[in-house]
Amino acid sequence: MADGSAIEWTEATWNPVTGCTKVSPGCAHCYAETFAERWRGIPGHPYEQGFDLKLWPARLEQPLRWSRPRMIFVNSMSDLFHEDIPDEFIAAVFDVMVRAEHHTFQILTKRHDRLAQLAPDLPWPANVWMGVTIENRRFVHRADRLRQVPAAVRFISAEPLLGPLERLDLDGIDWLIAGGESGPRHRPVKAAWIRDLRDYCTDAQVAFFFKQWGGHRPKSGGRELDGRTWDEMPETAGHARRDNPVGRGRNLVAAS
Repeated sequence: MADGSAIEWTEATWNPVTGCTKVSPGCAHCYAETFAERWRGIPGHPYEQGFDLKLWPARLEQPLRWSRPRMIFVNSMSDLFHEDIPDEFIAAVFDVMVRAEHHTFQILTKRHDRLAQLAPDLPWPANVWMGVTIENRRFVHRADRLRQVPAAVRFISAEPLLGPLERLDLDGIDWLIAGGESGPRHRPVKAAWIRDLRDYCTDAQVAFFFKQWGGHRPKSGGRELDGRTWDEMPETAGHARRDNPVGRGRNLVAAS
């Protein structure tokens, strides 16, 4: 677990699993893979195995040892619903999140089918937020699977955004994160794609968070859109990070 994160929409990370495999175009230049592979073969390093999938049972109860409430991104270095993670281990992760009720946990997956398959057998307390990545129009159906999940907050990460998401259906969605790709091989994002998502969110009263324009480095292009930053967050069950609620969607929205 890392107390503090460079990811703008969270405060800490917890990785009971590391490593993953590519499933769609958004994975092509995976930041987690690039980082992990730098350490492959170094004895004793947490990423000695590179980006190969690895379960870390000893890390399961880490959140229970953190007394100060935090927003925690679950598996920033993997995907909790990866097909090679046993059902029992996923259930153990959820058990910890239920017990660590003072934290807010943010889960993000590209494995929408497995999410929908397991969701009926998992607990969904108010402090667990569930999201899917949608990088282009080919994968908007991930939102349909997400709508089947009884999470207190359901969110979409349109990052890296690789194409327009015309007429994206935001019914049942509480939060949308948008951003361009970073890194030396980044694929450019068009301002019109981001503006459309912001406008869809405004019309649907969904919280909108613009993470970055992207570029050679994550901060290269900055975070401003039309002269301001967009840091709206969903608010639910006392787990909002920011004040000043606005809007009246399925959950209140907090804007910076």
